[in-house]
This record gives sequence, C-alpha cells and structure tokens, in this order.
Amino acid sequence: MSRHRRPFSEKGSPTGIVRSETDAGHAPVRITLIDYDATHFQERQVDHIAECIPFRDSETVTWINVDSLADASLIEELGRCFSIHPLILEDVFNTKQRPKLVDLDSYIYLNLKMLSFIERDTDVKVEHISIIFGSNYLISFQEDVGDTFDTVRESIRKEGKIRKFGPDYLVYALIDTIVDNYFTVMEKFEEKIEDLDEELVIHSSQQSLHRINWLKKQMILLRKSVWPLREVLNSLERSESPLIKEATTIYLRDLYDHTIDVIDSLESFRDMVSGMIDIYLSGLSYRMNEIMKVLTLIATIFIPLTFIVGIYGMNFHVMPELAWEYGYYAVWMILIGVVATMLLYFRSRAWI
Repeated sequence: MSRHRRPFSEKGSPTGIVRSETDAGHAPVRITLIDYDATHFQERQVDHIAECIPFRDSETVTWINVDSLADASLIEELGRCFSIHPLILEDVFNTKQRPKLVDLDSYIYLNLKMLSFIERDTDVKVEHISIIFGSNYLISFQEDVGDTFDTVRESIRKEGKIRKFGPDYLVYALIDTIVDNYFTVMEKFEEKIEDLDEELVIHSSQQSLHRINWLKKQMILLRKSVWPLREVLNSLERSESPLIKEATTIYLRDLYDHTIDVIDSLESFRDMVSGMIDIYLSGLSYRMNEIMKVLTLIATIFIPLTFIVGIYGMNFHVMPELAWEYGYYAVWMILIGVVATMLLYFRSRAWI
C-alpha cells in the first residue's frame, strides 16, 4: 500500500487550508515543466513558482508535474498562480479518497490511483495522482517521486502524436499509461494466483492459507483503486465541457473499454482467490481422510490378530495346542496368513 498518508485538513482549521506532514526520508517537492506545440518544445525544472507565470496564458500547451506533496505552501502558491480553488487543493492532499472528477468550467480536476508492484515489498503500491487541466495547461500532482509517464515524455520530446493535440489529449495519454500499468500489475497477480493454485493442488500448507489471505486483501485494495475509475472515464467521455475536444472523445472511449477489461480480470481473480479457500479445505480434508484410511486399515488388520493371540493368552490348563510341539509356529503361520489374505483383499478393492 502507499506508505505516505498525511491528513489533508487539520481539525478545526478553515475549509480549504491544506496541511502536509513530511514523513521521515520523504523526498522534497520537485517540479518539472514541459511546454510544447507542433513545432516548439522545451523542458525544464522549476525552482520558483514565479517561473510558471509566463506559461499561464501562453498559446502553447504546458505540462507542470509536481513530484511529492511534502511542501504544502509551495503547492498552494502554484494553485494561486493558476487560480485553483482551495477545495481542489485540499482534494490533492487527500490521498485516501477514491478516484473522482470535478468540472469547474475553466478547468477540470480528476484524481486516480497509480499502481505498481514491487517484488521486494510483496504488496501493491498505490499512489494518489491528481490532474488539473485547462484550455492550455495541465498540472499533475504525484504523491511520491517516480512514475510511469516516461513514455509520454519521450513522445513529446520526439514530436509524437501528443504534440499535435491539446491538454485533453495529454490527459488521455497520462491515464492510458496508468491503465496500461494496471495490466502489468494484473499479470503479476495472475502468475502468483496460478502458482498458488498449483501449490494447493500438489501440496498445500499453512503458509498457503496465509498467501490466500494476502491475495484477498490485495484484491480488495485493487478493487477500491480501479472500480471508481470507470465512472471517472465515463463522465470524462460524456462531458460537454469545451475543454474536451470531440477528436479526443474516441480515445477516451477506447480507454474506458481498457478499464472495463482490467475490471473484468480483477473480478475473475477475486473469484479464483475466493475459490482457493474451498480448494485448501478440500485438500486438508482429503489428507485427513487418507491418514484415517491408513490408520483404519492398520486397525482392521490387527483386529483378527488380536483375537487370535487373545485366545491363546487365556490361562486354561486344557488347551491341546499348548502341548503341541509346533503350536507356536502354527500360530505364527496363521497370523501371517491372515495378514496376507487381508492385504490381498484390500488391494483387490483398491483400498491400498
């Protein structure tokens, strides 16, 4: 899970005032700016918010990316520069909220979850991503440093298709990258589910049950992150805002279909994980039955043997076999014959 959780509004404080608590070791805020159109491109790191002012009303498309939410005052200053409502900034810092979309006419705000699977941590990392875009700019806020947007940046640098469109298409490109990464995470979980399913069939253990519970928790986490995105994309696609061009709508519709595919895969995985509990219990019951079967066969074999030796253990003086020279050996032959006969019978019935 995402490790940096900070309250977005201090108790008793005025509405819209954001507050950030920097975790130990949390990276400082890093702001990068990419400005482009079909024939122009520049990329730079922003050290002061005042550097963004010339791009506020430019005719080119400006993408401002903010890594880390550690410095609330710096982000508030950026919000004032682009006339972003304080309540929207509050939502930027509310990293626990579900994906949503807010249309404020002059700009559109949406947030979603970026997923990444780190093997050494075993859990899925969920990062809160906020996007605000207007007629000529897009501002993205990321909870942590590092993302999956490198392909988008490379496309802009190499005069890709993004350079020919406005901020609405850039929004599509960013969300498409995030959704594509969902598929990567789903593939990782598919491998783990298949491995666990094979383990349950061949040789399950107490550790298998722990892995099933871990997978169930991860499925719940993924569902909370992915399901609301469907509503966000549906609202974005059907929006009548002039910020969404008709040429971009078809891409958003395709992105919506990809999200549905992710949700379908997620639901299938949830059903498989839920069924693993039954497989585990069935395997446990089967092994217990096998143990009881062996013990029952052993007990059944010893019942007639116990009966025979019990007879010759009686303390009667008149027992003809006791005086017979080969009586001891004869009893042993009988016991061995009884065991052999029973084993042959069990094998004929496929009990052993």
